[in-house]
Amino acid sequence: MHTKSAPRRLTGIDAARGVALFGMMSTHVLPLYTPGTTEATWTALLFSGRASGLFAVVAGIGLALLTGGRFPHRDRTLSADRRGIAVRAVIIALVGLVLGGVETNIAIILFHYGVLFLLALPFTGLRTGPLAAWAAGWVVLAPVAAYLLRPVVAGSVVPASVGGNPLFEHFLVPQTLAADVFLTGYYPVLQWLGFLLIGMVIGRLDLSRLGVQLGLLVAGTIAAVGARFVSAQLLGPGGGLAALLQTPDGRRYPLEAMLDVGLAGVDQSGSWWWLAVSAPHSGTTLDLVHVAGSAAAVVAVCLLLTRRFPQALLPLSAPGAMTLTLYSLHICVMSWADQLVPLPDPLQLFWVQVLAAVALGILFQRLHARGPLELLTSGAANAAREGHAEVRR
Repeated sequence: MHTKSAPRRLTGIDAARGVALFGMMSTHVLPLYTPGTTEATWTALLFSGRASGLFAVVAGIGLALLTGGRFPHRDRTLSADRRGIAVRAVIIALVGLVLGGVETNIAIILFHYGVLFLLALPFTGLRTGPLAAWAAGWVVLAPVAAYLLRPVVAGSVVPASVGGNPLFEHFLVPQTLAADVFLTGYYPVLQWLGFLLIGMVIGRLDLSRLGVQLGLLVAGTIAAVGARFVSAQLLGPGGGLAALLQTPDGRRYPLEAMLDVGLAGVDQSGSWWWLAVSAPHSGTTLDLVHVAGSAAAVVAVCLLLTRRFPQALLPLSAPGAMTLTLYSLHICVMSWADQLVPLPDPLQLFWVQVLAAVALGILFQRLHARGPLELLTSGAANAAREGHAEVRR
């Protein structure tokens, strides 16, 4: 029913996923602070928090498209969809656990990504209106819940985080693993589910229509700019920053500089003013709105640029169609590069990986092939869907 418009639409979605991939790679390779200073680099200002958030929003769009797009599937078809998504989620999480054993200082997103897929399953049958209501409520309330729960978890779960990337061995301490994944880790899924829900709302729209694409661009831009403006007013004239500088971690860290780069690792407790920041990886409502708005705008631009010429963004869309493989390869390359003496030049290392990813993406597309990990996940997910359909018959 939807096969005619899907390839063109998905080319733009793949391009947005490519932007997310290269943005995340840049934050892993290039410095986020100007050497010798606390001044944020352009890499941090453009991609810190936004690239990984875009990755999650596009994942939500993908879930919506997998489950019917504008018209969500029902009954047996939806049950088969959910079974396939669950299998996909488990495989992605397993890949994340394997990569967690690689020696690297990169916060790997894949395990959390798999958990998010599983948490999104109950929402896959909702139409646009109810889904939008859930997304709005989640973005507003989840950060408040996280603020209230973090001190409770920190006081009752020791340790309250795994101190790095999740590994298979962390299942032996399930309370710590759960605390890390949901609340205390780098990608707390309690708040990050909001990104998937917003992506699913976007995926329920008629993304092939010019009016929808332009509306998405305008709405996303207003949300992104508005969230930053509100935060600036609350922290400046509202007195929020002065209050935060009096908290323990506000005194310990160069907080003003970190607001541009990210608050990962900062204990955001002791003052409700923490909820007024919009800094990357702060997990506040204003952060979620800003990142999701930026993601919506990027998706809209990619859709607009690929309306007439689906291959217009080929250097982005080709690698964007195999991000699981390329992201995993990137983690392995960075682990190897970090062992070299002397360390390679970051800019050269970044561009070599970008060019290699583009070349691999285009090669696989020309061969009409999928990336190895994409082939594994989609094959297993399709087998689960078809197996479920056979059982139901």
